[in-house]
Amino acid sequence: MSEEFRGEFRVRELVLGIEGLALLRHAVDGDEDFLRERVAEIRRFVLDEEKLPDGGARVSELDAAAGYASWSAVYDSLPSSYIEVEEPVVAAVLDGLGPGTALDAACGTGRQTRALAARGHRVIGVDQSAHMLAKAREHTPDADYRVGHLERLPLDDDSVDLAVCSLAMTHLADTAPAVAELARVVRPGGRIVITDLHPFVVALQGQCLFVHGAGQLAFVRNHVHLPSHYLDAFGRAGLRVRGCHEPLFNGSLAPGGYEEFIADAARAAWDGLPIVVVWDVEVPAL
Repeated sequence: MSEEFRGEFRVRELVLGIEGLALLRHAVDGDEDFLRERVAEIRRFVLDEEKLPDGGARVSELDAAAGYASWSAVYDSLPSSYIEVEEPVVAAVLDGLGPGTALDAACGTGRQTRALAARGHRVIGVDQSAHMLAKAREHTPDADYRVGHLERLPLDDDSVDLAVCSLAMTHLADTAPAVAELARVVRPGGRIVITDLHPFVVALQGQCLFVHGAGQLAFVRNHVHLPSHYLDAFGRAGLRVRGCHEPLFNGSLAPGGYEEFIADAARAAWDGLPIVVVWDVEVPAL
């Protein structure tokens, strides 16, 4: 096995866990036929793993650098329920800000770089993956792209008016160093918008799968970040919270994914749960 692989989990546990979560969340007021079908599916999957998608295949973990280098080839073409509920909330915050110099931290293929440039900002995109930056440059060639990490941003102190970091903190075991870096590079009076996978969904489901190589699945590890952890990091960095938004699951499942294989259970498992958290914070003016 390549050194880039670190851990793994099995599709069997993912599927059975979602079925069980659907049962748990609907144990009190659930429709009897729905509950009976969940039990029947669990029994079928336990007794015969061949009935599971890909026979309950094992999925390997990649570190962030290797994972995003691989993921970059297909990232823009993949539907995401997380992005679907996150983007309108972020757009509403950005629409209330005037143009200036903006940082798209961990910019990936430049989804937020495009949104910032369209609003008149001069954009600096930073990402650890040169593969992702190449994709971002194709979409928004006039932006300034730099290779760098969230914990060591290649920018001067007080050099931008706005920083956006979308769905990237989840890969960090500790958000505090990255929050401190964002606070360092944003000028007094500036804003920081951070989005993350909600701790509910990370704790309950964990990882996002993607195709790696010739049809092989992989994942990059997500970490649980409780609101109290963020509030502590914001406080230590001297930031002030303006808003915290928790958009709910909208019923959308990735086409062809394992959750679509058990769509009734998956939708029941996530129904009414927040799947993303959006933080709107500011650097106090001097």
